[in-house]
Amino acid sequence: MPQSRRSIVIRVSSAILDRPVPTPPVPGQPVPGDTRPRGAPLLLLLGILTAIASLSIDMYLPALPAIAVDLRAAPGLLEATLAAFFAGFALGQLAYGPLSDRIGRRPPLIGGLALYTVASVVCALATTPGILIAGRALQALGGAAALVIARAIVRDLYDAQDAARVFSRLILIMGLAPVLAPSLGSLLLVRFSWRAVFWLLALFGAACMVATIRRLPETSPRTATGGLITVAGGYLRIFRDLRFVGLALGGGFAAAGMFAYIAASPFVFIEQLGLSPRAFAIVFGCNAFALIGNSQLNRFRLRRSTPAQILGRQLYVTAGAAIAIAALAWTGVTSWLLLAAGLFVYVGTIGAVGPNTTAAALARYSKDAGSASALLGSLQFALAAVAGIAVGTWHDGTARPLGTVVLVCGLAAWICGTLATSAETPFRRS
Repeated sequence: MPQSRRSIVIRVSSAILDRPVPTPPVPGQPVPGDTRPRGAPLLLLLGILTAIASLSIDMYLPALPAIAVDLRAAPGLLEATLAAFFAGFALGQLAYGPLSDRIGRRPPLIGGLALYTVASVVCALATTPGILIAGRALQALGGAAALVIARAIVRDLYDAQDAARVFSRLILIMGLAPVLAPSLGSLLLVRFSWRAVFWLLALFGAACMVATIRRLPETSPRTATGGLITVAGGYLRIFRDLRFVGLALGGGFAAAGMFAYIAASPFVFIEQLGLSPRAFAIVFGCNAFALIGNSQLNRFRLRRSTPAQILGRQLYVTAGAAIAIAALAWTGVTSWLLLAAGLFVYVGTIGAVGPNTTAAALARYSKDAGSASALLGSLQFALAAVAGIAVGTWHDGTARPLGTVVLVCGLAAWICGTLATSAETPFRRS
């Protein structure tokens, strides 16, 4: 029935029955009778929860040399703390996702934040590199609950189009962490010691736990049942959804290139290209602002395009920037400005690639939103760990390791994401 004729029928029927004319729902706004929580306070809390990984990584990086001296660590040993964190974050999400589908979002989130707080205290009191590495692994296992469950809550409350807008807003909050965390870590290191960084992270975890208990309502329908076999079967079923896997890999490879940049950029810009630590911090902050800015532009693009359409266009830019970065690295260009410009574009695209891959991948999973979110996050952090190890292992005194890893990640992201969003590909499952 044409739209105009349908509208006339509704109005005539309402007049006969003496009922008010129903108002069509506005995209992004609650439907009448829908009591699910929404609003700025909830989004602020979810944004803070998703920032827990960035804070935990970026804040302690300036303190690594001081930690190595204080704990008498062998060269390269403390890099294992970063690998342990990535591994713990990947594994932790696999546990929290299905658990939150079965018992609700709040209990595992509160438990994870409690573990994160205790583990941060263990890191602050560490007397050997081994204790610090173990503490970082436990810290990641606890903090993983915040990221995976925050994403699942967004899926509980919003459809794909609105979820992409919400994820873009969360990046506005989460993206401030790479800007502020290194400076805050350096300030704590100068005024106190490296242990103050982990005491502050413990305080942050405790504050998040209290806010969750007091302010975060339960949003899960809790329709999932069963034990470990059911959980494994659920993960296998999601893995068989090749469109989901393609989207997850597309976003994961793009993010892995960014993590390779985070791991290698201090050496490349400071030791090789001669930037001062303060100048490097400015470059680092500008790239974070690129990510934030593009994430906010993504909200406006979503008014006219779907997440999949935007993703397809953005990944071309990601691949192009990766090629430019690799070309600069392999030709031996010594201009830090050119390399910073390429990284600015690459990191900026993550602001749109991340929200749209997440929203599109989770769109088909309402009952198993926690498990789907967990699998998505675990794949991404596993790729990030591999990229970080690759760029750290291949250390030849040039920018070529950084350029090569970013190139591989950018092209892989483009291939996987393009296949997943193409209508003429087996990645789209009926």
